[in-house]
Amino acid sequence: MRILFISLFIVLCDQITKLLVRGFEIPALGIKVKGMRLGESKQLIGDLVRITYTENPGIAFGIDLGNKFLLTFLTFIAAIIVFIYLYKVRNGNFMLRLSLGMILGGAIGNLIDRVFHSVIFNYGKIFHGRVIDFIDIDFFNINLFGYHVDRWPIFNIADASVTIGVLLLLLTHREKPVSEQVEEINPNMLDNASNEK
Repeated sequence: MRILFISLFIVLCDQITKLLVRGFEIPALGIKVKGMRLGESKQLIGDLVRITYTENPGIAFGIDLGNKFLLTFLTFIAAIIVFIYLYKVRNGNFMLRLSLGMILGGAIGNLIDRVFHSVIFNYGKIFHGRVIDFIDIDFFNINLFGYHVDRWPIFNIADASVTIGVLLLLLTHREKPVSEQVEEINPNMLDNASNEK
């Protein structure tokens, strides 16, 4: 299942970028990366793309369900389900496997934040961490259901990976047409059926 290398690459990119934005310290190795202050923003491509450090205690778009352990547990279960399905289709369509690999990598990236960041950064119990978000993109001004939107909600590489994976899944995964299913019937089954008559 070489597609898991893509998942691993996504997890590594996600975690490295989050640590660089937040900052970290490894005294034993003499490593200290300053990082950004919570809420600090730096322009990357003018005002179009900025790096803005935020922490999300909930799920997508900052929705907080209240029970952090339950949210972490559900994310863990979802990652296991995606992994099992990825294993079942390990010899199947590449785009299907790629989309599942991207979803799995993104889910694990954010799961690491939720499980360990509260302990690593010393602000809470295990399984109660906040997800680090930092990609801040300008959005055209619209009014939708009484809300004014002018910037996309801040996200991270894991979020982008899950979103792209789901879009790929929707665009490429389809049921086989009946004509393709008929072609997959074993010819020996047809011979046996005609001999029995």
